[in-house]
Amino acid sequence: MYRLAAAFASSSIRSTTSRSLVCSRVISNRNYVAKDIDFGTGARMAMLQGVNELAEAVKVTMGPKGRNVVIEKSHGGPKVTKDGVTVAKSINFKEKAKNVGADLVKQVASATNSAAGDGTTCATVLTQAIFTEGCKSVAAGVNVMDLRSGISMAIDAVIADLKSRSLMISTQEEITQVATISANGEREIGELIARAMEKVGKEGVITVADGNTLDNELEVVEGMKLGRGYISPYFVNDKKTQKCELENPLILIHEKKISDMSILVRVLELAVKKNRPMLIVAEDVESDALAMLIINKHRAGVKVCAIKTPGFGDNRRANLEDLAVLTGGEVISEERGFSLDKVQIDMLGTAKKVTVSLDDTIILHGGGDKKQIEERCEQLREAVQKSTAMFDKEKAQERLSKLSGGVAVFKVGGASEAEVGERKDRVTDALNATKAAVEEGVVPGGGVALLYATRFLQNLQTANSNQKRGVQIIENALKAPTFTIVSNAGGDGALVIGKLLEQDDLNLGYDAAKGRYMNMVEAGIIDPLKVIRTALVDASSISLLLTTAEATVVDLQGEKNPLANRMPNMDDIGY
Repeated sequence: MYRLAAAFASSSIRSTTSRSLVCSRVISNRNYVAKDIDFGTGARMAMLQGVNELAEAVKVTMGPKGRNVVIEKSHGGPKVTKDGVTVAKSINFKEKAKNVGADLVKQVASATNSAAGDGTTCATVLTQAIFTEGCKSVAAGVNVMDLRSGISMAIDAVIADLKSRSLMISTQEEITQVATISANGEREIGELIARAMEKVGKEGVITVADGNTLDNELEVVEGMKLGRGYISPYFVNDKKTQKCELENPLILIHEKKISDMSILVRVLELAVKKNRPMLIVAEDVESDALAMLIINKHRAGVKVCAIKTPGFGDNRRANLEDLAVLTGGEVISEERGFSLDKVQIDMLGTAKKVTVSLDDTIILHGGGDKKQIEERCEQLREAVQKSTAMFDKEKAQERLSKLSGGVAVFKVGGASEAEVGERKDRVTDALNATKAAVEEGVVPGGGVALLYATRFLQNLQTANSNQKRGVQIIENALKAPTFTIVSNAGGDGALVIGKLLEQDDLNLGYDAAKGRYMNMVEAGIIDPLKVIRTALVDASSISLLLTTAEATVVDLQGEKNPLANRMPNMDDIGY
């Protein structure tokens, strides 16, 4: 009995000891990183240093004579770009406090890029100007909350002034001018974008892709394009182009796979009786059913083609419903109470022409009711506005473009991969700027719209001197874009600003590309209101947060976080 108790006690001691060793091992692995806390002016100065260094790198790209920035990539060769947000995202500092300020400016650039698609350099320049003046005022003892109220008041007043002076655009020449300015004066890009928008409409999708030639190309697809080609090459009826072309066909839209030959024969007979071709859209056509279609085509001369339904899951079902609305047919599915053996001629869709290649299918002039198509488009517009997920929004926009207009592909050419990448960034900016201009109108470019808004601020009433100081900060910051554009062109920014503010014509500005004063609207040097407005709002928002910060908490210099994110930087990989 004694031995049993001793053995039990010994095992308990061993268990407790091993458990304590395990616990100590777990605790020792919780390597918490020490933090460095800085307060007041020191904290703001460290962040300001990061903001200034990042802004100086981004500013060199601004204006028609802005320079390129070469960025080293962890994967692949260096990237050459004039895109502000791309430059901003590539910058990281060794000092943690500087990085905090730089990261917040990156947020400004990214937010402006997401909302307007352009104006990231302008937003960065404004952020630097507002934050620099804000730090000086806080260090001089100005009440931070009053300063904040003054800045917010000034921003609201400037936006109201810009909206009152904006001009709506509609002609192809005006669209060309906006796109040309955003593409750093390359008129060829502006003309191609204007042509694309004319072809596919305001709601059409224009995508930018890498080209395979030295020159830029524009490929426009009118009608509905499905990303699926023929199931079998035996359906080809044009040997030269390797395509299947069907004139005025009947279109069977089926949700499931078709493998029963006897049922499909009955549907095919409907087309033969009407002496019309048939296009079959289904999840798949298998075995005997596919063999029967091929035999009928080659031996009986029946014009027929089968393709698989594009997309997956809910997106596949939505594509079928869109196709049914466009062609005036019905989706044959069990959920709707339709079966393949009971298909009638009025359940089949129609179109004037269908062209099927190895990779895609283009349906032109569907026979659907125009009113139903417009109702469907309106539903998709609401889905685009209400959707919060970027993937869902893109898919809804893609479906809308297929129903309403078409798809244009801008293929960017160049002699090297680096040149194509640099030009592609400019094309994307120009495309986004053009869409923004069509949406909200334009204002005189070259930074003069913001410059002349300073006159409006001079008469703005404030409650006290601290708020007045906030208004003056915005007044000075609004001169920064024009100053930067002129300086990058080799001119005297202060002298140009002084001359412009002396006269009364609100459209007069400085053409940095030609080095002379002219009417900016008549010269076609215009900026989208949405881009300028978004850049100003985003810049003031982050600048206020930085200015009102009183402490920073960062990892202690030299300490390594064992739980640091090991995921690679998506920007380096090209996402």
